[in-house]
Amino acid sequence: MTRSVYVTGIDRGDGRQVIELGVMELLTRHVDRVGVFRPLVHDNGPDRLFDLLRARYRLTQSADTVYGIGYAEAATLQAERGTDELVSRLVDRFHAVAREYEYVLVLGSDYADTNLPAELALNARLANEFGAAVLPVVGGQGQDAESVRAEVRNAYRAYHSLGCDVVAMVANRVAPELRTAIVERLAARLPVPCYALPEDGSLSAPTVGQIVHTLGAEVLLGDDSGLARDARDFVFGGAMLPTFLKALTPGCLVVTPGDRADLVIGSLAAHSAGAPPIAGVVLTLDERPGPDIMALAERLAPGTPVVSVPGGSFPTAGELFAIEGKLNAASPRKAETALGLFERHVDTVELTNRISVARSGRVTPMMFEHELIERSRSGRRRVVLPEGSEERVLRAADVLLRRDVCDLTLLGEEESIRKRAADLAIDLAGAQIIDPQTSELRERFAERYAKLRAHKGVSYELAYDVVADVSYFGTLMVQEGLADGMVSGAVHSTAATIRPAFEIIKTKPGAQIVSSVFFMCLADRVLVYGDCAVNPDPDAEQLADIAIQSATTAAQFGVEPRIAMLSYSTGTSGSGADVDKVRKATELVRELRPDLLVEGPIQYDAAVDAAVARTKLPDSDVAGKATVLIFPDLNTGNNTYKAVQRSAGAVAVGPVLQGLRKPVNDLSRGALVQDIVNTVAITAIQAQGARPGAGHTA
Repeated sequence: MTRSVYVTGIDRGDGRQVIELGVMELLTRHVDRVGVFRPLVHDNGPDRLFDLLRARYRLTQSADTVYGIGYAEAATLQAERGTDELVSRLVDRFHAVAREYEYVLVLGSDYADTNLPAELALNARLANEFGAAVLPVVGGQGQDAESVRAEVRNAYRAYHSLGCDVVAMVANRVAPELRTAIVERLAARLPVPCYALPEDGSLSAPTVGQIVHTLGAEVLLGDDSGLARDARDFVFGGAMLPTFLKALTPGCLVVTPGDRADLVIGSLAAHSAGAPPIAGVVLTLDERPGPDIMALAERLAPGTPVVSVPGGSFPTAGELFAIEGKLNAASPRKAETALGLFERHVDTVELTNRISVARSGRVTPMMFEHELIERSRSGRRRVVLPEGSEERVLRAADVLLRRDVCDLTLLGEEESIRKRAADLAIDLAGAQIIDPQTSELRERFAERYAKLRAHKGVSYELAYDVVADVSYFGTLMVQEGLADGMVSGAVHSTAATIRPAFEIIKTKPGAQIVSSVFFMCLADRVLVYGDCAVNPDPDAEQLADIAIQSATTAAQFGVEPRIAMLSYSTGTSGSGADVDKVRKATELVRELRPDLLVEGPIQYDAAVDAAVARTKLPDSDVAGKATVLIFPDLNTGNNTYKAVQRSAGAVAVGPVLQGLRKPVNDLSRGALVQDIVNTVAITAIQAQGARPGAGHTA
């Protein structure tokens, strides 16, 4: 039977979308096919939350199947033919979705101009008819702890008395300083878990793009990144420039008559200097500075929005204060913030168990990526990113910080990093920034590096210059325990990333060489490919070492290792130097690790296709179900992983380096933001296995 969870409330304004997004995140970690059903829907606009869920979780569900009926039709039907007829229709629509999915997330009514009597009772009745677990959400904005406690208890009693299977209660948007007291008081008074999420101003702050859309403003300057900035405050210009500049706050939107060129240039200059970074400028009264001023404005703060509205500052202010930020597909950073908030304050393991989510037999790319994030968060580590001013690295850092995945150190010139982050509307408040050129660690690292490389004639003076390089500095942070791992390569070559690790960190005991694997996330499983990035032509001993290391890495990330030593022939069907190398490597693996399942030489099709395996190697424990595929050389491995990635639509995560004493990982120079996020999470997990304890800060 399809399982389902019904997220509902008791009134409007509870910020329930954060909880709905968080629950969807939990479901997609464990279940391959998750459906969405909203029994009642407004007919006056797009469903922003479903659009976000569809984009973020790659849902293929047709929008036609998501919705029951509109509120107006529901009110009419209920009035004319009774609640039973309304419920019957919605149950039929729900089961049409449930037949197609393993689990269904049901989004309850929103209590906003619905014209439905006894709306809470209707939600309870629907949840019972659907056979869904119920997760009620109570809004706590602007309330004291006792009021929130009373509302949560009343909500629990209301749904429980109506026969609902209430699995937990959520108090959302509570004052941060009251959160702990609310949780403690409710824990003693409710028979189910209660979670409290604090109010986060960035979630209710509208983006500049939302403001432009609402006001019907004309965009004079700015790019997509600028329009995605949150407007966390409004500053209205009227004073003289020195007084006005003192009023600016980080992330504020400046509203000023368009003929005040001094305020426009002054606020953009302040943004350029990072003192403070602003969200943008709104010009009122349909006035605009001349072309020379606009050209200067564009040079001062490229990408920062400057928009124009016809109305005056007073009516514009009224419209601005009525706009509230919403979670939608156009604001992915808000989604990351919301998920970070949910995961910090909800016991996700407990909630997963209570809503009875059984893990699917299949492992999809999204499920694998979710697992990386969850595991990296579970054992806090610090990862250093040497390419601190690179846009993709900063965007990845933004995701990692919002999701609270790990501690981060960015390397580079601090003012440059902060300015670039401000231009991208990225808040680096949770990150450590170190400039290797000016850091007090430079002398210590120079002494350390000179000792390590004294046999190569490296003097302190030479070492002092070498360690100012971000790759060397970051590697020394890892070696000295000031970071737990390093990720680089978005703009640096593989050699520039790996060479310092070879010189400073070196290989771990028992490892002959440093090698790599890719996690190939196919539609229904994860395979491990090695070595596709480091060793051009390993000999038999090195190939055996790669296989053993790859099996260890696979097991560390939840892939049961069954090793296929790949060749152009299977079993004893072929001969030649290349086949003999693979045969010898297979024998070495069996000698060194008799506990591992290994087969070789074996062709790729016999390794992964059960039908082919039955013909070529019918008695093999590996053929047809291999999970770790070891290629005989770099040429074969690199081309194969790219061919599978492109032709099969696989998500390739890596390269993940193995064999070093401490984790350092290389990025492709074409790495996407999500690739960087995944690699940082992998590095943090590797660091968890390398040593106990939390990461250090410098």
